[in-house]
Amino acid sequence: MEAWWALLLFVAVTAVLMAGFPVAFTLGGVSLWFALIGFMTGWFDADFIAALPNRLNGILSNATLMAVPVFVFMGVVLEKAKLAESLLQNMAALLGSRPGGLGFALLIVGMLLAASTGIVGATVVTLGLLAMPVMQKNGYDPALSAGTICASGTLGQIIPPSIVLVLLGDVLSNAYQQAQLELQVFNPKTVSVQDLFMGALIPGLLLVLLYAFYLFWVRWRRPEAMPAMATAERPPLGQILRSLMPPLFLILAVLGSIISGFATPTEAASVGSMGALLLAAINGKLSVSMLREALQETVKVTSMVFMILIGAALFSLVFKGFRGDEAVQHFLTNLPGGELMALLLVMLILFLLGFILDFIEITFVVIPIVGPILLMMGYDPVWLGIMIAINLQTSFLTPPFGFALFYLRGVSDISTKALYKGVMPFIVLQLLMLVVLYHYPQLVDLL
Repeated sequence: MEAWWALLLFVAVTAVLMAGFPVAFTLGGVSLWFALIGFMTGWFDADFIAALPNRLNGILSNATLMAVPVFVFMGVVLEKAKLAESLLQNMAALLGSRPGGLGFALLIVGMLLAASTGIVGATVVTLGLLAMPVMQKNGYDPALSAGTICASGTLGQIIPPSIVLVLLGDVLSNAYQQAQLELQVFNPKTVSVQDLFMGALIPGLLLVLLYAFYLFWVRWRRPEAMPAMATAERPPLGQILRSLMPPLFLILAVLGSIISGFATPTEAASVGSMGALLLAAINGKLSVSMLREALQETVKVTSMVFMILIGAALFSLVFKGFRGDEAVQHFLTNLPGGELMALLLVMLILFLLGFILDFIEITFVVIPIVGPILLMMGYDPVWLGIMIAINLQTSFLTPPFGFALFYLRGVSDISTKALYKGVMPFIVLQLLMLVVLYHYPQLVDLL
């Protein structure tokens, strides 16, 4: 009977979220109501609620999560420093004289922005505002333009330094330790954000290559869909270098320090933030008002993340109080098909939840429930984290509810039909990437 209470709790939270209520307060509020009803009916032990202060203290003292506001600040400063605008203009001028050049320039810019900022929504909006008018003016196929913008903009989901990977790294670390303790391993190994960053580099670059191959194929089969820019003039070499050096500098400073072991992700984020401020000053964009706006935006995003985390902690305690975790474990471990079927079902659920929930809610609410179960089955935590990140990236692109589609639709006049048509090939490529990673898990261990 307790498992039914847990199921009703999950359904109620999902229904309230779909009604448009704030995520953090929905998670906490609905969970408290269920805890109260369960306590009054004798189905819930109030000691689970008493554990909440310890959970909150663990959240506030978590050194890994300190990287979140710093990475957010870095991304906001770079956005306000007009890095994307300068980079896209120069790359388009460099490659645009050739058929398809503008599409490849957009892909390169998306990759560099992903490796510089790690913020998905802002990248899609920025590329939509900057690239869509230029592509329409030069006769690009609207569907191809929309698909390339959405796919390039969501690369920040998988290419480090990704906020998604930071949050996933912290959650999977706890899940991995819990799984090992359940398996009677009392000297548990650890998995860190640095491990996920290093594991995501090769899959992220392979995904970019798949996108590039698709654009080459379109240029070969349908050259009229990717014409050369009408007024493309090759910019001076110095101008190209001035636009390319800032993101490359930041990538080297942030990722280089993490991979080499000189800095933790939090320390590397601090280095990146200082680099972003330096670039803003060089570009003449650094001012008191800009700094105030960047700090305000950082506080808003960080507050949202931590409020969701607090609400998710309360949801997790109540869910466990109703023995929901035991029910999920029993269900997944007794599926026909064993570990593979359990993995496929979890991936399908995460994919579908990506339509209605942001990656933050999915990471904090769902992964702590299913993560330990999959890890107890023997799946590698880093590999599982990369699979989850690419899966969520795919759901962000999938019609009709993909978040990236809403971002682009809100800043452009692209038709819904063209938007859906444009993203479908990229969805297929991401599913192909998941299949490749499943058959070749060693791709996450190459670095």
